[in-house]
Amino acid sequence: MTERELREIKRRFRPEKSNIPRIVGCLVNGNKQIVSKINQSIGVSESDVGEGLLNVMKKTLSGGFGTNLHDVKFSTKQVSESPEHKLLMDLRASSLKDVEILDKLYSKVIESVNFEGNYVILLANDIYDVFTKSSDELGEDSSEVFNYIICAVCPVKDTPEAISFKESDSLFHTASISSVLSSPALGFMFPSFDDRKTNIYDALYYTRSVAEEYPDFCKNVFDAESPMAPKVQKETFSGCLSEVLSEECSLDVVKSVHNQIGEIVTAHKESRDPEPLVITKATVKTMLENCGVDGEKVEKLGEALDESFGTNAEFTPKNVVAFNKFELTTPDVTVKVDPEHKDLVTTQVINGTKYVMIRVEGPVEVNGINVTIED
Repeated sequence: MTERELREIKRRFRPEKSNIPRIVGCLVNGNKQIVSKINQSIGVSESDVGEGLLNVMKKTLSGGFGTNLHDVKFSTKQVSESPEHKLLMDLRASSLKDVEILDKLYSKVIESVNFEGNYVILLANDIYDVFTKSSDELGEDSSEVFNYIICAVCPVKDTPEAISFKESDSLFHTASISSVLSSPALGFMFPSFDDRKTNIYDALYYTRSVAEEYPDFCKNVFDAESPMAPKVQKETFSGCLSEVLSEECSLDVVKSVHNQIGEIVTAHKESRDPEPLVITKATVKTMLENCGVDGEKVEKLGEALDESFGTNAEFTPKNVVAFNKFELTTPDVTVKVDPEHKDLVTTQVINGTKYVMIRVEGPVEVNGINVTIED
């Protein structure tokens, strides 16, 4: 899916645009027991409740590709034989009305996730008539019916008792404990909406946290490995660079890689290419060659990336290099630098002692107080 296609689907979750008749699901307690089943009509709910539920479901389509949103691809064999794909297709075909099929999904999700307290599994089904311009450009013809399901797994938090003020009697009262629906921790949309058409070979998987992977969920629901969490990707990528390049992993090399990735990101934005930006192992190797890194080490880095991420892996740039910030860290000091001015920072060895040098071109403040640097 592209950003444009994602926005098109997200617009479906407005009350005036929605074709979702109801939200179904179940409430699960901390002991992995279903406490109650949910079947709430959007049309007859209070307007703010209906709008709130649609907004919760919409959040499973939030974030960026490669960070919060990940493509889960199914092989031809999975589509024809796997029980996981069949269950997703059955959920879609039944319009979420078959209790037995719903219970199968609930069991898979409950088996896969662990939350400290209660949580809900919510599902919705939408049927979207996708319109395109007719050949004579005088009207519109329906060219595709996109029938999809969306699932959200949301923690439920209990709010403590509080003191509230009521205008009706101008007095304070004790507000009772209540359960509040939180934003989704994870979820998915199936099938994918690629080229504005149905793609049953793909699902869109969502996680709110960039550090959580939920491998059991991906295995039980999709029969797939979970995507590597962005935080883990960055740590793994940085580890490969540090270990393989060793003494050649200088500040100049890191600044150069930072610059080159920034240029790639800027060029992609200016091109307005709807496809999510990714870089490959070949891209990384070219960057290091441009820095003058030894060819043998460049090849070894390629092998390390293959071993850590898999052959032919693709990376979302911001998952491996924080190009929008520049930070130097020692055991005792952390220095944050505007990325546009990282050239002010150098390293130097003086009398055998290592220093990080920052060229000053203006006033210097310490805790808001102007200080003088003496000659």
